[in-house]
Amino acid sequence: MSAVKEPATPAAPQLPDGQRLDAAQLAEAFTLFARASEELSGAYNALQAQAAQLTERMNVLMGALPAGVVVLDSERRIVQCNRAARGLLGAGCEGEAWRSVQARFVATSTPGEVSLGEGAEARRLALSEAAVESGEEHIVLIHDVTDAHRMRLAAERNERLAAMGEMVAGLAHQLRTPLSAALLYTAGLAKPELPPADRERVAERAIERLRHLERLIGDMLRFARGDQLGRQSFGVCELLRELAHTLEPVARARRVRFVSRCDCDDYEVFGDRKALGGALTNLMENAIQISHEGGEVRVDVSLEGDELVCVVADDGPGIARAEQARVFEPFFTTRTDGTGLGLAIARDVARAHGGDVALASQPGRGATFTLTLPVHPPAGDAVPPTGDLFPHE
Repeated sequence: MSAVKEPATPAAPQLPDGQRLDAAQLAEAFTLFARASEELSGAYNALQAQAAQLTERMNVLMGALPAGVVVLDSERRIVQCNRAARGLLGAGCEGEAWRSVQARFVATSTPGEVSLGEGAEARRLALSEAAVESGEEHIVLIHDVTDAHRMRLAAERNERLAAMGEMVAGLAHQLRTPLSAALLYTAGLAKPELPPADRERVAERAIERLRHLERLIGDMLRFARGDQLGRQSFGVCELLRELAHTLEPVARARRVRFVSRCDCDDYEVFGDRKALGGALTNLMENAIQISHEGGEVRVDVSLEGDELVCVVADDGPGIARAEQARVFEPFFTTRTDGTGLGLAIARDVARAHGGDVALASQPGRGATFTLTLPVHPPAGDAVPPTGDLFPHE
């Protein structure tokens, strides 16, 4: 009869170093694991509570912010916006494509600023965009700067009116001189003994003085109002050709050589065509009028980096150093027939488009006026072409 074998006792778990855990040690290990699991669960619940608290605080903060906050997903759709943004863009803006929202914006003369709405209800908005660190979302900040814009316009207008008030005596003199001359010439036309040839000459001089008076009054009104007409896209070279066609006869009449060149090809800009044309005309006319007989006026327009550069240079007598700081002051002029407003208007127009006008001159070596305008929008594509002169697409 064969012997019955006893069942084998299960071996204790083998540790890497060959040691074995008995039942007590195994129970203690499970107890430690359970305790650590409870601690991790507690920490996770605490983190969830903190996250919920932070989310609540963020929602309250976004709701209280006066600026609009818009969150865009990777497809540039609005996934979240605060109360201020909904008030500006509409209650149903969430889920809308940001590009369709941009289509409602109207370009302005200030980079980064757009207009939304029409008439008295239009709002002036400043937009800026930043990418979230993950790179999948973008945040657009919308600041309502309507009141600040209106205050800025009022301040600029008050400055212009103050300048006019300070120069009222000189202005009265400038008005009186051409008006007195026109009255004198027209009075001579009443003489029956005046020969026809002399009558025609006197009439031409009277008309010339009246036109000078009309130009002076027109410059005064433009400076006082700071005219800003409708903006449009137009070709740079096309505008220069048009201005050159108008000014070449004026230069020929004074026996001044007029040379213009544009290296912008078919490049188009977005801006106030009439105002910019007037500013360039003022610079060119000033150069022609100051040039001596046989002199030369050169106009060069080119694109340099992110700027449109318009250079108007003459080889006239130049401008004295003491007068260079005043040439852009309203009503300051060294010409007997000047209004003293042409250069001031040109600089105001350039600055309204985000640019400026600079002067470089040495007595006896002519003068160079350089009008620069920005041509590229700010970084990011949250803002459509605004202001200052952006490429037209």
